[in-house]
Amino acid sequence: MAAITAALIKQVREDTGAGMMDVKKALTEAEGDVARAKEIIRAKGIQAAGKREGRKAQEGTIASKVVETANGETGYAVELNSETDFVAKTPKFVEFADTVLGYAVAADANSAAELLEANAEDGTVKVAIEEAAALFGEHVKVGQFAKISGEHVEIYAHKKSVEMPPSIVAMIATDKAGAAVAHEAALQISAMGAKWLTREDVPAEVVESERRVATEKSLAEGKPEKIVPKIVEGRLNAFYKEVVLLEQPFVKDPSKTVGKLFEEVGGKATAFARIEVGKGEEDAE
Repeated sequence: MAAITAALIKQVREDTGAGMMDVKKALTEAEGDVARAKEIIRAKGIQAAGKREGRKAQEGTIASKVVETANGETGYAVELNSETDFVAKTPKFVEFADTVLGYAVAADANSAAELLEANAEDGTVKVAIEEAAALFGEHVKVGQFAKISGEHVEIYAHKKSVEMPPSIVAMIATDKAGAAVAHEAALQISAMGAKWLTREDVPAEVVESERRVATEKSLAEGKPEKIVPKIVEGRLNAFYKEVVLLEQPFVKDPSKTVGKLFEEVGGKATAFARIEVGKGEEDAE
């Protein structure tokens, strides 16, 4: 029996695209015979994960959880993607998403990259994802990742339909007083898709871009130059009301802002995150 070396495993993986554990099992069964191991992989119907890499995986679900910490609470949210909603809604896929979330919590991961390198039962999470791709017969990947901490963390998971798993997860961190309206704020984040907590959090380059657009638009509309700066400021304020959480009109009572909602209970929001299935790649393009 030939020794099953790392080089041998690498060779079979490159030739078949199968996951590491499947390759190890096939080589063991074939007693180190590469050709026979490839036959075993084909006979068992283990599809090449590598051949699926080019296929879009923008369906899926989001697993989320809040855990207690020494300083309060931490919320984790992990998007697990598949190619079709048919696979995404299966109990096994949803269960696997929860398993991946468990790995993130156990490793206290701070990013999707850290999660993939974290320990799983039979190797790393990356290996576990490859194995899952073979099991589900589709390209499976970890998509967006979010983690926030605070005295209190609230999560709202939204389902677009009863039969589907969560497709939007909103998380918000608050102080103790702010916990009283945290659920309402999470609903707001889910529905309205704010990008920043305060206007100070909006990157300078984004503000400057909006300012230029507003200026050019005002001039193109024939507005007198002397009043253009005032018009631009008005349009910038409208922009903030759209993308800044604390300046958005509260959906359940537009007469006040989300910031006012927190003021009424003497509380503060300190951080938030929102993940929507399939939007990660779209935003990056």
